[in-house]
Amino acid sequence: MTIRYPDSQFIDTAIGWRQHLHRHPELAFREFETAAYVTERLREAGYEPHFGIGGTGVVALLHGERPGPTIGLRADMDALPLTECAQREHRSTRDGVMHACGHDGHTAMLLGAASALATRRDFAGTVAFVFQPAEEGEAGARAMLEDPRWPNFGIERIYGLHNWPDLPLGQFAVLEGPCMAASDAWDIHLRGRGGHAGWPHRTQDTAGATAALVGALSGLTRRIAAPTDPAVITVTQIHAGTAYNVIPAEAHIAGTVRTLQPDTQARIREAMEEAARSVATLYGMEIELDYRPQYPVTFNHAAEVVDLRRATARVAGLHESEIPPTPSMGAEDFSFYTQRLPGAYLWLGVQDAAHPSSLHSCAYDFNDAAIGHGIGLWLTLVEDLLGGK
Repeated sequence: MTIRYPDSQFIDTAIGWRQHLHRHPELAFREFETAAYVTERLREAGYEPHFGIGGTGVVALLHGERPGPTIGLRADMDALPLTECAQREHRSTRDGVMHACGHDGHTAMLLGAASALATRRDFAGTVAFVFQPAEEGEAGARAMLEDPRWPNFGIERIYGLHNWPDLPLGQFAVLEGPCMAASDAWDIHLRGRGGHAGWPHRTQDTAGATAALVGALSGLTRRIAAPTDPAVITVTQIHAGTAYNVIPAEAHIAGTVRTLQPDTQARIREAMEEAARSVATLYGMEIELDYRPQYPVTFNHAAEVVDLRRATARVAGLHESEIPPTPSMGAEDFSFYTQRLPGAYLWLGVQDAAHPSSLHSCAYDFNDAAIGHGIGLWLTLVEDLLGGK
């Protein structure tokens, strides 16, 4: 099996797909038009895709002419609840929704690979093209895995990638072991006795307790996690009060915890509960912590990391970053796949002078110059893993 690298005309077609998806973004589990568009492109290429997997996911299978393993290639499809602030020809047509994380690029690259491979059968095994919904905080990967049809696809190992604006265009990075953090969400509710701001001695100071608790949380990781064990507690919301002269009876704090080790994650949760109890005792009020694990650590398996490195070494214009990668404290629901089966996840550089902004920015736009690299990676990986006689 020898796969020809996609030519410029083919890549231009994939760029057109990407820009169409950018114009028509959809939020988690609402990717109905996106899934229909993906399904239509796959059918044009000769596939019989399975749709509605995990809600709005799509899976297409390509069977080789000889028996062999089944590998999964995954792209996420959902957008973010942001209003695009940059002016460009293919800007989002939907106020309050945009592809600010490059999932439009991920989808276009996997569609490109599926289209390029559609007429090939001279390999041993099966390729499962997995177009997943709801990566952005809604655990679409878990929904795919829990769909009763998922076992029918027989996927034995899985690979994913994410565009990475911290890496220059043409570079990639892949890290064995933990590569992205576990992500937990939490809410703290404070309830006391409100009253007149001029008579604070007749109230329970929820605003003061909120400030004390935020201060306590900010220092927790320094006494729990070693400097070599990254951990983050971030307060992202504080809500209390509606008037200048009223001490509120209730307050609300919310945020996220990011960790790379399960025991650190458990200790942080215990320490947050202890901090809430201490402040509640000090201020004489009720404080309740609602702590919810969301995404586990994204763990790259050693053999699958080798697979990705070997494939990327053969993709034209792509080379490994000279700076060794370190785990990201961002989170990714690809973690649910690698909890259940071997897999690995790669960062693909997209940074250049025309694309300086960061992920989740209202100015972000996937760098179309990376489309060829991504398609080439998927094609080469399939050739490496399934192409042997």
